[in-house]
Amino acid sequence: MALPSAFLDELRARTPMMPLVGRRVKLSKSGRNWCGCCPFHTEKSPSFYVYEDGFHCFGCGAHGDAITFVMQTGGTTFPDAVAQLAAEAGLEVPKPSPRAIEAERRRLDLHEVLEAAQARFARLLQEAEGAPGLSYCRARGLSDATIARFGLGWSGDGRGALTAELGRAGVEADRLLEAGLSREAEGGVRELYWGRVTFPIRDRRGRVISFGGRTLGDAKPKYINGPETPLFSKKRTLYGLDLVKPGLREGHDLIVAEGYMDVIALHQAGFGGAVAPLGTALTVEQLEALWHIAPSPILCFDGDAAGGRAAARVAELCLPLLTPERTLRFAALPPGQDPDALIRTAGPAAFQSVLDAARPLAEALYGFVREQGAGEGPEQRAALRARLIAAAARIADRNLAAEYRGALLDRYYASRARKGVRPAPPARPIRTGGTAETQAERARCLFAILLRHPDLLRDTEEALIRLDLTGPFAALRGDLLAVADHNALDSAALLAHLAASGSADTAVRVLSHSPMPLPACALPGAMPAEAEAGWWEIFGLMHAASLQDDVVAAGRDFAAAPSSATQARLIALTEALDHLTHSQSED
Repeated sequence: MALPSAFLDELRARTPMMPLVGRRVKLSKSGRNWCGCCPFHTEKSPSFYVYEDGFHCFGCGAHGDAITFVMQTGGTTFPDAVAQLAAEAGLEVPKPSPRAIEAERRRLDLHEVLEAAQARFARLLQEAEGAPGLSYCRARGLSDATIARFGLGWSGDGRGALTAELGRAGVEADRLLEAGLSREAEGGVRELYWGRVTFPIRDRRGRVISFGGRTLGDAKPKYINGPETPLFSKKRTLYGLDLVKPGLREGHDLIVAEGYMDVIALHQAGFGGAVAPLGTALTVEQLEALWHIAPSPILCFDGDAAGGRAAARVAELCLPLLTPERTLRFAALPPGQDPDALIRTAGPAAFQSVLDAARPLAEALYGFVREQGAGEGPEQRAALRARLIAAAARIADRNLAAEYRGALLDRYYASRARKGVRPAPPARPIRTGGTAETQAERARCLFAILLRHPDLLRDTEEALIRLDLTGPFAALRGDLLAVADHNALDSAALLAHLAASGSADTAVRVLSHSPMPLPACALPGAMPAEAEAGWWEIFGLMHAASLQDDVVAAGRDFAAAPSSATQARLIALTEALDHLTHSQSED
């Protein structure tokens, strides 16, 4: 049985070509693509090129996609090649069934229905009935070649005309409904597109899967997209994706704009890598599709408040998905401009300047996070620092998260220096050796801080439980946890309680200055914030192996429930990790 085309499309999208081919062919970078000696014939000079969606040999003419490559190099059948790639991609090969066969047949039928509708729309644009639509395209500066390449059309002025014309060709009305060309409304089924310029929406293979439409009158909304259908998923589709391959192979940037006309104008102006989401915020699925063909797309949203908010949402959305091999860049358009308007008024060179000034994600992210809260007071600065740390903590890749945290905090401190604010001096460094004696001394410092500042018990209770303690320290921990819920317990009352419970001797040894003096954060005169920061720093040094995970968890806690306690824990753990990292680098 022929497998569903949607499954095969998904399988191809989930199979990166370079790693697949690289198992059998030694590849080297060639522009945005890869090349090597062809595995299908003997050659001395590389003529075998690998692209994001296939391969081609300019020597022997061999070409195909991931499935073809596995079949030709492994001598396997089509079903075996599909099964192998599906297992690697984590997909389940659909099992043959009468229902699956019928569903695939109907999908193929829908493609034919949509292609018939596209042929009608494109024809009408060139006839007298489509004169308003053609005049609109001309006024937007579109050439005949661009109109043809993007398949622009005119839906017609009268409702029911599309149904009648396709009906004469044997297309039943319910097929138009299933294809998204009509919708159910009061009084029955009505055609969706009427009195609009039409934009065919295609999948990555160039097949029409839906339409967008723009009204030329006062009807609202100005733009519409087709509904979800068996062929069309708005959150998975990018307008213009089927047309970017030649431009990307020539070295063009992959650009994400906001709308149909932006994409069309960019392509006509020579920016052959432009795509756009379909009237919604960029989704995880669309980001994955972008990264499948380019490691660093450029987001270029309109230069207004809405465009800024959209860019900030994407920056937040992409953080858990980042890896060292894929990121984003952000291009800032002049206020009030979109790509189409900028090119028409100032020319392609002006837009190229916008692309050349695109900011890396780390730089743009700092600006987005900073805009979430204004003010230069201590409270506002502390909140900004916590938000920056929490943003970096959302990155799943631990090494990359650490790099982002460092980059964001570097910008934070640099901005304070420019304003004449000197960062606070670091706390007295704690030796980062891992001997038993060192760990015991750190545990003593932790208990000394808690004995002087019992209010910290509730916020550190969970961490205190995690300490690997034996003997007197374990007993002291048990006594402290027993009174952790005493809201009004001060240092003197706590020491009196410990005397009654039998831990007085241990408490005296903890508070002594032997074998080493206690740090300033553990002394009676330490301020509460200093004591809290010191406690978390020392705790972090005792748990270097799991500290990165603690920072990530603290960032998630702060994002889920912002409070002074979760903020203080996040900042202190981050400082501990930074301190430990710097100490190890110096060693």
